[in-house]
Amino acid sequence: MRDGVKDVSTDRCGPFAGDDPFALAREWLRNAEATEPNDPNAMALATVDGDGTPNVRIVLLKEIEDGPDGGFVFYTNFEGRKGTELLARPRAACVIHWKTMKRQVRLRGDVDVVEDSKADAYYASRGVASRLGAWASAQSRPLASRQELMDRFAAVRRTHGDDPPRPPHWGGFRLRPFEVEFWADGADRLHDRFRWSRAASGWIVSRLHP
Repeated sequence: MRDGVKDVSTDRCGPFAGDDPFALAREWLRNAEATEPNDPNAMALATVDGDGTPNVRIVLLKEIEDGPDGGFVFYTNFEGRKGTELLARPRAACVIHWKTMKRQVRLRGDVDVVEDSKADAYYASRGVASRLGAWASAQSRPLASRQELMDRFAAVRRTHGDDPPRPPHWGGFRLRPFEVEFWADGADRLHDRFRWSRAASGWIVSRLHP
């Protein structure tokens, strides 16, 4: 045990070295930013509905906060399918896959809503059209035509101008992982996998069969 990390593997080194899964994930993301042609921060987010049926979609990871109370932050419409499912059942799983690096990170954890101040700051950093779009889109609900969406967008621009406030139905979620898995491709499908599991005393790191 060192610094709250119990490593039950015997050969964790190279790209897997370190005592903080949040720092390791940030390092892998920084490396991917130099190689991935589009959206290195794209991640697949899985939630479940009231019947326990899963839904999965791509969202953009906007921040990896410092542990141990930090998390992986993304933003969305609270009234869309993902938002309503997370508010009702605040647990989720994610996977970030970088094809150019042949690596991925998997997460499972509890979810909470980020602070208003953080959501306000991120919303203000977006382009004006994206900010207006958050008002115009009734995310996940039926839409008769694209023209209807464009009409809604125009109406929002007339109402809010070029400095719209953050909509009350739009904000951020934070996934606080209790499990993080780092995976890297290996020759002959003999991949490297290390799972970080949160325990009362810190993290337990285990090597997994590929």
